[in-house]
Amino acid sequence: MSTASTGPTPGFLVWRLSTKWRVAVDRAVAPLGLTHAQYSLLASLLGMQRSGTRPSQRQLADHTGLEPLYVSKLARALEAAGLLERTPDPADTRAVQLSLTAHGREVTRRAIAVVQQLLDQLLAPLGGLDGPRTEVFARELAILLDVPLDSSSKE
Repeated sequence: MSTASTGPTPGFLVWRLSTKWRVAVDRAVAPLGLTHAQYSLLASLLGMQRSGTRPSQRQLADHTGLEPLYVSKLARALEAAGLLERTPDPADTRAVQLSLTAHGREVTRRAIAVVQQLLDQLLAPLGGLDGPRTEVFARELAILLDVPLDSSSKE
């Protein structure tokens, strides 16, 4: 016997929050000529570069959770826009390394500032970015992100 919930399921809430966030970021970074996916790629690339990594497209795909083919498509568009450079990986002729151009670093820094304001708005009800409820929320999200999901697994 099942007890049906009268409210939205956690899956629905995760979906709605992710959709709300994607739409808000898309709108916020559009004046900079970016989409949410492009922003995610550029901001991740900036963070990886700051830590001394010059990632391959594959490493950036793994880091962002985006499909490698989609990262390749995004990287080509961002290269055409003068925001990043794609160069052959000297250690692996099949791989391409990515790095931000000076213009790409400037656009990415501006985009991060805009998205940070959105994040502050989103987390205000939890006490802000440094609030204890936000820390718990972030830990819980990290736990869920670490769960492998396989659509072919059986109950």
